[in-house]
Amino acid sequence: MNTPRRILVTSALPYANGPIHLGHLVEYIQTDVWARFQRMRGHQCFYVCADDAHGTPIMLKAREHGIAPEDQIQRVWAEHTADFARFGIGFDHYHTTHSPENRHFAELIYTRLRDAGHIARRSIRQAYDPSQKMFLPDRFIKGECPRCGAADQYGDSCEVCGATYAPTDLKNPVSVLSGATPEERDSEHYFFRLADFEPMLRRWIDDGALQGAVRHKLAEWFDAGLSDWDISRDAPYFGFEIPDAPGKYFYVWLDAPIGYMASFQALCEQREDLVFEDFWAPGTDTELYHFIGKDIAYFHTLFWPAMLHGAGFRMPTAVFAHGFLTVNGQKMSKSRGTFIRAETFARHLTPEYLRYYFAAKLGPEVEDIDLNLEDFAARVNADLVGKLANIASRCAGFITKRFDGKLGAVLIGGADPQRSGDHVDSLTFDLMQAADEIAACYEQREYARAMRRIMALADAVNAYVDQKKPWELAKNPADAAQLHIVTSIALNAFRLLILYLKPVLPAMAEAAEHFLNIPPLTWNDAASLLPTGHAIGVYQHLARRIEPDALARLVADSTEAASRTTAPEEVPAIAPIAPTIGIEDFSRIDLRIARIASAEHVEGADKLLRLQLDLGGERRQVFAGIKAAYRPEELVGRLTIMVANLASRQMKFGLSEGMVLAAGDGKGIFLLSPDQGAEPGMRVK
Repeated sequence: MNTPRRILVTSALPYANGPIHLGHLVEYIQTDVWARFQRMRGHQCFYVCADDAHGTPIMLKAREHGIAPEDQIQRVWAEHTADFARFGIGFDHYHTTHSPENRHFAELIYTRLRDAGHIARRSIRQAYDPSQKMFLPDRFIKGECPRCGAADQYGDSCEVCGATYAPTDLKNPVSVLSGATPEERDSEHYFFRLADFEPMLRRWIDDGALQGAVRHKLAEWFDAGLSDWDISRDAPYFGFEIPDAPGKYFYVWLDAPIGYMASFQALCEQREDLVFEDFWAPGTDTELYHFIGKDIAYFHTLFWPAMLHGAGFRMPTAVFAHGFLTVNGQKMSKSRGTFIRAETFARHLTPEYLRYYFAAKLGPEVEDIDLNLEDFAARVNADLVGKLANIASRCAGFITKRFDGKLGAVLIGGADPQRSGDHVDSLTFDLMQAADEIAACYEQREYARAMRRIMALADAVNAYVDQKKPWELAKNPADAAQLHIVTSIALNAFRLLILYLKPVLPAMAEAAEHFLNIPPLTWNDAASLLPTGHAIGVYQHLARRIEPDALARLVADSTEAASRTTAPEEVPAIAPIAPTIGIEDFSRIDLRIARIASAEHVEGADKLLRLQLDLGGERRQVFAGIKAAYRPEELVGRLTIMVANLASRQMKFGLSEGMVLAAGDGKGIFLLSPDQGAEPGMRVK
């Protein structure tokens, strides 16, 4: 065992205006497994998090419900903590960014940055809703894309062509809140000079703090130039007012990551053995790790370390980004019943089964993972029921009934070739030798590899039991000693398998510890066996099969819950209908049926797919901003609808010769398709 480490671990803060769903849980399960493993290794590892409780959407959600924002975030905080508890997420402290601790550190970091010359002030033009009497965040403005003309696009980027722009660049913009046409008004804002920290950030990145894919993305951002970051928002706004700027508030993304510090400070106030500065002061030998989704890497790998360094705090040891979750190979969908809330899942299925399935999929890189519900049931039934629990269920009864519940002697074979005897067990030796390999997998977040190795060991144990046939040995009194050895070996092996799975399956491990009558397992326990004569308890079922009707009920329940939601959590109203046009305007648009002949990712583009469209003899290349919703291979051969007479546009990736039609209102992107019988080249009227 190496020298004990002191580690602080965080996950990104869930936003306090909606429930926890399975997509969120990918991150919290990944983080919790790593933190539990570190504790089992004997390290001091603290896991903190908090609700992200500020911003315009929360203010508007509270207004919609007729309650104060403070009441809104308290209600959601209670729901979030209940959901995390259901899935065994073992926070040492779970806080909120709307707290005295967060206000203190937000003001402290800001004033230190300001006094060091890293804050600028200047007037900017902003969209203002005259009906709601407030400046509008980018996502609360919709209009036509200034590049490709696509309608119903948000104020920061186009989901069709992938262009990014300022909300003031939109054509025919409207407020999502009221439908009013926004006015442009001047407002003084406060900016963080990110470019001041570029040399420091480059050194930090070169020190190995990031995964390869994230480093590659940062190189693109550096090449494009680091812009000043607008850290202020105008009233009305739910958040903390900037100390020297009445009517100006910290942008939610400034005080959200500071919530890590605030949550840990609150934990320090509860424990005398923890000192905040030991984990956040520069030069400390403690370790700080952030687990995040790939969509927020920009904030966590540029602004956050720069803010910390500029304000005199230490920077993260590393930032680990993960991919998104799809369900049954597609983006989570409320209509298909695959937008599944944590609470809904736990109502129908054992939450730890999801922990195991995610662990069996997760690796150290920034890759999306898929929850295929049929595969989920098959893997749980095969691995946790058919392999793991099966060992104990087949052998425990013999120990209880024949040997007064006490284990026999098991010697470890393989370590010393001179040792021999009937009790020598090379199988147990192999399991014990695997401890370092499995530990290395957990340390590097190679959970899928660890699960494969553990289940291969479980296969070996089951093969041993099948070979020795304790049920046959039990029939002959002369084989009693051999029966005692075989079942004792199997249960010692089961103990080691449970030990290796404990970071993933803490509740099952606790039940197994109770059955085996042992104290909580640590990683050091892999070097020893249960002593001769150790008394075990009566075996109770540790895992039960997932039946198909449970999955059907889960999907049905999720579909029903979605039908009760009339609007997305982030967008409180649908976009208003565009101004009326005449039939002559519509007739100028040539809409055609097209077959997607090929689809592929576009290197260097976050949102675009390159499509080759067949219009019935003519081919067109189109770049479509649908990457977040569709994988290329599932589009090939599909019929869709395109604007065939749209002027071609030269993009940096190539020539785009039209536009495919898709729907979207904040819930996702949905490609339009014609009814059965339509053929490529047909005109849509």
